[in-house]
Amino acid sequence: MPDMTWKKQASGRERVRHVVELLDGPMTVQEIADRAEVSRTTADDELGRLESDDWVREMTVDGKKAYDLNPVRMLFDEITNLIENNTREELEARLTELVEEQEALSEEYKADSLAEFRRRLADDDLSADELRELRNVAETWEAVEAEAGLVRHALRMYDDVVELSSGADTDAEATSEAP
Repeated sequence: MPDMTWKKQASGRERVRHVVELLDGPMTVQEIADRAEVSRTTADDELGRLESDDWVREMTVDGKKAYDLNPVRMLFDEITNLIENNTREELEARLTELVEEQEALSEEYKADSLAEFRRRLADDDLSADELRELRNVAETWEAVEAEAGLVRHALRMYDDVVELSSGADTDAEATSEAP
């Protein structure tokens, strides 16, 4: 639980947003309010704002109003972040590294997909150490596959995002220079 500095340094709304950023699944309004150390009304109001801004989705959990992060918004934020923090060349190099890592795993473990690694986990003749190793490799494969997917999306969208971002910067500069 946060210390008293949490309450002094952040408003109730900021604390609700912080709790929401850390969600790893749906949470009721009261649970979010408790974690943020705010009233249920404050949490509900801020969650309504976050929903209207497309940051969270409202749902029902055990008959109670709950919220979870909007996965579409999270995906676009991750892609935008990759584009803003990397050049096209850096993204291409990262994709190459990820594909090489996947190819090395594939060659070493003679498997071409996550499903194949998962099927092997069900083999009866594996020791605990072999199961642990296969599980770790499957998790690595899954993480590499997910990151490679994000990088591919970023590369597909790169020119459009850069163009739109530089256009927005130009518009902002023109607006700030207007009398």
